[in-house]
Amino acid sequence: MRENFVLLIMFLGCFSLLAQHDQDFEICKAERLAAKKHINFKASGNTGNYDINYHMLDLDLDPNVSYISGEITTQLTATSNTMQIIFDLAANMQVNAVNLTNGASLSFSRVGDELIVQLPNLLMAGQSISLTVDYEGNPISSGFGSFAQTTHNNRGIIWTLSEPYGAKAWWPCKQDLNDKIDSIDVYLNVPKFNTFNEENIAVTNGVEQSSVVNNGLKTTHFKHKYPIPAYLIAVAVTNYSTISNNYSHNGITFPLTDYVYPENLASATVELQQTPLIMDLFSNKFGSYPFSNENYGHAQFGWGGGMEHTTISFMGNFSRRLIAHELAHQWFGNQITCGSWQDIWLNEGFATYLSGMVIEDFDGSADFNNWKFSKVNQITSAPDGSVYIPAQDTLSVNRVFSSRLSYGKGAMVLHMLRKKLGDTDFFGALNAYLNDPNLQYNYAKTDDFKQVVEQFTSQNLTDFFNDWVYGEGYPSFSINATQNANQVQLSLSQSQSHSSVSFFEAQVPIRFKGSNNQVLDVVADHQQNNQMFTFNVPFTVTQIEINPEFDLIAKNNTANLSVSKVEKEEIKVFPNPVKEILYVTNPQKLKKLKLYDLSGRVLVKTSSASVDVKHLPVGVYILQVHLKTGEVIQKQIRKE
Repeated sequence: MRENFVLLIMFLGCFSLLAQHDQDFEICKAERLAAKKHINFKASGNTGNYDINYHMLDLDLDPNVSYISGEITTQLTATSNTMQIIFDLAANMQVNAVNLTNGASLSFSRVGDELIVQLPNLLMAGQSISLTVDYEGNPISSGFGSFAQTTHNNRGIIWTLSEPYGAKAWWPCKQDLNDKIDSIDVYLNVPKFNTFNEENIAVTNGVEQSSVVNNGLKTTHFKHKYPIPAYLIAVAVTNYSTISNNYSHNGITFPLTDYVYPENLASATVELQQTPLIMDLFSNKFGSYPFSNENYGHAQFGWGGGMEHTTISFMGNFSRRLIAHELAHQWFGNQITCGSWQDIWLNEGFATYLSGMVIEDFDGSADFNNWKFSKVNQITSAPDGSVYIPAQDTLSVNRVFSSRLSYGKGAMVLHMLRKKLGDTDFFGALNAYLNDPNLQYNYAKTDDFKQVVEQFTSQNLTDFFNDWVYGEGYPSFSINATQNANQVQLSLSQSQSHSSVSFFEAQVPIRFKGSNNQVLDVVADHQQNNQMFTFNVPFTVTQIEINPEFDLIAKNNTANLSVSKVEKEEIKVFPNPVKEILYVTNPQKLKKLKLYDLSGRVLVKTSSASVDVKHLPVGVYILQVHLKTGEVIQKQIRKE
């Protein structure tokens, strides 16, 4: 007769991980804090009747004074017939005058955070107009740091951070996610020297055109000629030290210019050497830096996080993770911007995954597996939650900027899409997305991304997106397997943590491990519960692992292995449970004996017919007995 022993193989993971500080969570926490009150802003329906073609910002700033004054010139084109133009501007900001470019004065009024400008004549759809708003005031932040006047090392600094709806706190603009400005000129008028007789340096988007000093006032002119939403326009002024380099890739060269506090110059110079290496990786994978006709750089500011302002990321530190995250946004967030807060993962999930790719490329697979493990562990810490944000949750800053869902789950969904498509199609599809003429330097929603990937790969991804993007929760997988000779037959089933998904179609990675450190990795295309699979395995399997390198969002996976045995009369290992000594009957048939812990580690290896186990901790083990005619595998218990 034959006897089957069932071994419960507990999934304990491939790595023994030490608790570590999750920098991605800190990035998310900072961005969530920045958006905390801005997100309650609702775009005025009255700003939808025109498109902005151009802005000129002519601003007066003193880094020691929390105040701003200046003129904003706007060229716009009407999309419907109108007698008025409405800008978003915080109610506390004072408007002195509004004029047409020919100097004609326009009447205006204020209602809440709206500046309502009356036009002298009906502006017909398709017609353009240019007007200038003269304004001033002490901006009241409608969230964290829209306009901040702080200090560093007793030196004054002014900096702005407007994501998602903070620009209106400090300049009259159109504050929504459907109209990018075609180009901007920015003139920053600041005192040339601070009170320590150190030169003030003004920073904003684009390329510096000139710097002119007149009667102690320095005017620095920047030009940015790529489409940009209002929230990505930013300014900063303080006594920066400048680090200037050039970056070259595939025949394209542009400046890398970093602005850092003088007291941090030495350390920042070393840390920022990582930027061109990360730029190389992203350029190789996703095409040239999207703003290569201008420049890229960083400006240090008074905050612990970062913000991906186009061409100039504002940085609270210069860690590699933060550099990678904000640089990734230049492709995913700035070149293509999420079209609504429901689609924020197109910004944050992508940037998070690209920072993981830096770990994969720079540090190797083991560290990348650790990164994936931390993400899966975080995502599955709760049974619910989708990547795509339900409409009713878009005014919840904690939900929109959820580290677990928008960042972590968004990143891992991208990784699973990569594993499903393969690297060639995955990176090809992302390049097709970035270069789509309807999306490039524009806005995109989740369905836009899905359609591009489907068209590029000729695959129907509806089930994938319904399960992993729009659906909530995660699966738990269970395997029942039997090995006969060199074949393993297994039945694969799953349960779901949330009722929104009835079944997760998934490519399930499975690892077979043998007693002599053999390893075979396979993938099961799981399309239904209790699906049967047969794999050729050229060794005796002692352990089965599900999702060994954390390529799937899954939790609580189990595998049961039944192995064909020799006739039980040929041998017996006793007692079970055992306290001190194990004995083997028919020792003349014994070749060797191995005792494993549940992680697959060999604890005892011998050819003796008696085995001393009293030194082992009390618990459950796996005993493998090799005979001249076969083998026996059984669960062995060590008792007190």
